[in-house]
Amino acid sequence: MEAGRWQQLSSLLDQLLELPPDQRAARLARLHASDPTLAGEVERLLQHEADSHDFMAQPLWTAAPEDSREGTRIGPYRLLRRLGEGGMGEVWLAERADGLYERQVALKLLRSGYADPGLRQRFSREREILARLQHPHLAQLLDAGIDLQGQPYLALAYVEGEPITDYCQRLQLPLERRLKLMQQVCAVVSHAHANLIVHRDLKPSNILVTADGEVKLLDFGIAKLLDDEQPRDPGAHPPTEARAFTLHYAAPEQVRGEPVTTLTDVYSLGVVLFEVITGRKPYRLRRLSDAEWERSILEVNAPRASSLLLRTDPGSAGRWPATAADPEPSAATRRLARRLRGDMDTILLKALQKEPAQRYASVEALSQDVQRFLEGRPIHARPQRALYRLRKYLGRHRWGVALGAVSVFALLVLAVLAVWQMQQARREIARAQAMQDFTIGLFDRAASARHGSFDVRQMLATGQQRGEAELADQPLPLADLEGVIGRLRIGLGDYQLALQTLDRQRALLEQVDDVPPELQLEAVTQRGRALRMLGRSRECVAHLSPMQALAAQYQHAFPSLVAEYHAQLGRCQQLLGYRGPAREAFTQALSLRRDLLKDTTSTAESLADLAALDSDEGRTQAALAGYRQALQLLQLRTSERDPQRVTLRRHLGETLAAQGDLDAASQHLHMAWNDALGLYGPDHPETLGIRRLRGTLALQRGDLAEAEATLQEVHRLTRLALGDRHRDTGASWNAMGHLARERGDTAQAVEDFARAVEIWRQPDCVGLLPLGLYDYGVALADAGRWEEALAALREGRQWLAAQRGEDDPMVQRADWRMADILGARVDPVDAGQRLAGLMARPARGGPEAVLQQHAVQLAWARNLVRLGQSVEAERVLAQVVAVPGADPRTQQLRWRARLLQGQLRCSQAPPRGRAALLALRDDVRRLRPEGGRVARSIELALGDCGDGSLHRVASRD
Repeated sequence: MEAGRWQQLSSLLDQLLELPPDQRAARLARLHASDPTLAGEVERLLQHEADSHDFMAQPLWTAAPEDSREGTRIGPYRLLRRLGEGGMGEVWLAERADGLYERQVALKLLRSGYADPGLRQRFSREREILARLQHPHLAQLLDAGIDLQGQPYLALAYVEGEPITDYCQRLQLPLERRLKLMQQVCAVVSHAHANLIVHRDLKPSNILVTADGEVKLLDFGIAKLLDDEQPRDPGAHPPTEARAFTLHYAAPEQVRGEPVTTLTDVYSLGVVLFEVITGRKPYRLRRLSDAEWERSILEVNAPRASSLLLRTDPGSAGRWPATAADPEPSAATRRLARRLRGDMDTILLKALQKEPAQRYASVEALSQDVQRFLEGRPIHARPQRALYRLRKYLGRHRWGVALGAVSVFALLVLAVLAVWQMQQARREIARAQAMQDFTIGLFDRAASARHGSFDVRQMLATGQQRGEAELADQPLPLADLEGVIGRLRIGLGDYQLALQTLDRQRALLEQVDDVPPELQLEAVTQRGRALRMLGRSRECVAHLSPMQALAAQYQHAFPSLVAEYHAQLGRCQQLLGYRGPAREAFTQALSLRRDLLKDTTSTAESLADLAALDSDEGRTQAALAGYRQALQLLQLRTSERDPQRVTLRRHLGETLAAQGDLDAASQHLHMAWNDALGLYGPDHPETLGIRRLRGTLALQRGDLAEAEATLQEVHRLTRLALGDRHRDTGASWNAMGHLARERGDTAQAVEDFARAVEIWRQPDCVGLLPLGLYDYGVALADAGRWEEALAALREGRQWLAAQRGEDDPMVQRADWRMADILGARVDPVDAGQRLAGLMARPARGGPEAVLQQHAVQLAWARNLVRLGQSVEAERVLAQVVAVPGADPRTQQLRWRARLLQGQLRCSQAPPRGRAALLALRDDVRRLRPEGGRVARSIELALGDCGDGSLHRVASRD
């Protein structure tokens, strides 16, 4: 029968067998009308199917029941259990039973229709084939024969394994391992082809994988001997031989009934390879029938494996790596599809070509392309274009190429870096040359000055003009020069000129594309420093803050510059009351200077910054410890005059004076004054600040003449040097207010304190405002303007509480002062309750807090006098008079308590009270010969002694 006729007949037969009898009859009737001959052939086959038990729907043999043959002998073998059945017989697990040796074998038995010459021929052929083949991946033929009952058998080595597809799916093998297994299959099939044998039924169930991962090829039952040149009688084989192969893995020429060649096995291997890789067969059927399989094999082109993997097919079972539970491709499936795209798709499509001539010429060629795919080499199935070969070469040698690319890139980077460093070197040379010329020019002019003296400020101005003229076309060296001049002017105290110079530097740097980071950091830091010196701390923070990322990037490359940057930023933040950020900045600067630079001088500077912050927060003892540690580090240096030492002694003296240790404060301020005179001269802001502190110290000691001469001169020079709105000018007005109050000029004190408060209300001076408001409120109370006094004290207290917290001693000082004014002017009962609450608070904060507790006791005693409780007032005053301590503040407290005692006694026993006041006057005159507020209060009390007025007694402090 022709292949085309058989194909048509097979398709019709499949369809009719699936129909019920009535529908089958109707279909046959229509077929008779269109093609009587074809209808007749179909009817004969249908009749044969109904009458015969040996055709298609029934097994090709009638086997005995399984348990009836178990234990029976076939030749020298005893049957143990049936392993399976195939197109020509059964396969049993058997053992040798004749005693020659012990071994289990796979015994293949010809079915009961052995008389069929076609089956007899195929059985004999398999025995002949297996006898000719010897290969490690082939099930070895051990024996062959016919037993006494005429049962032909083949004894093969028993293989314990599972089909290759099940093995790959169960272990989820990677693609490389699957391909290696298929290469073993290709090797054994290629060996068969070399022996002129075609398998003709390659399928997963004939390809087993053992537990050791070795492939064993089975079942050459339908193999064809290529060297069998005997003519074949078309009638020698029954029609069933067209189905002896497995349809799902058959090649188109097998379906068409055309001659079979080695290329047939190439196609079947392509189908198996497709299923091993993807877990799916290459064709998607519209319905499950043999006819549909034949149509797909003959007419439908196989899809690309990578595309098939990405299709959503929840109905497909047993596929790898996707599962029916995953409607969308998993990540592993997508990765596999990417691996297959390109070369592996091409390999599979070439193996599955419909025309044999378009497939691989041999199984070995297929295996070689698989090997090339594994090695990343160009496959032969694709055109060998240069770009394709280059891509494969790069993929195959990716590490070497990557290393080479990195090496080339490194060389390029080194070359670029060398060029950049050369440019940087030239730039640095130009900058150094400019600085050298500037320095030489300065000293040339200094040497030519008359009488060997010269004006430093004029010299800087002249040098700046010369530099700007000579370096007009070199913005970077000129910017460097402007920075140096700006720093020198800050050192001279010319802060406004310094800021102008640094602004010119900033404009120059904006013209340069690639500013060295160290110059950029230094320029920003020094400009912030100038802004701080001018009292523009808010602008300083806004200017410095954006550079924090740059500072963090280069903290290891330029630790000194970065530390200075953090120090300047922290000082500006401190002046604005941002103590948390300021402490963080000071800590960063200290870490860089102490750990990286290991420089004692700069480390001492950072310790002093932290100590100043402690002082602002009311932690005086911590501040003193920090200042002393910093001073100890600085004393390791041999130089006696050092700017840092000047600043440090100034702060230390100021803190000691606030603590009442006037002798130690005077010693440190005197040394700072001498060093400042030598370093800066008498008109420098640093020198003026130290001089103002010395005047305030004289005021505390009662040296009114010295204090007045000093403070008035400092006030004049400060306004001249810094202007009327600078914070230091505010400090000078505040000192003048204290001087006026001590001299008894209440109106002038109010005016001076008001000027200080006005200056300190600027945003850059809010850290000083609370203390200014306190002094202003006290002066207003002295002037009798108690409502304004309360308003000023209340505002100052709010600022203090916000900056230092409710428990700070300075907050308590404002509280008792307001209560004292309320008791004298409004309601002594309410004042008593307020003072009682303050007395109940525990003393926190060291000596300052203890001093304020005693001051509250004195105010409480004064309020008791207002309430007429003289006896209790006497008891409290005795406690205050007994307070120990020789510092001026404690001494002043005891004097005021004794003054109130004398006044109280004057109202009860005037002679006794006068005697107490006279003794107090003698003590005060001995220590304060120039008098002061306490001395004036004593004289007033002596004048009033004996008039019996308790109200006048209680209204004076």
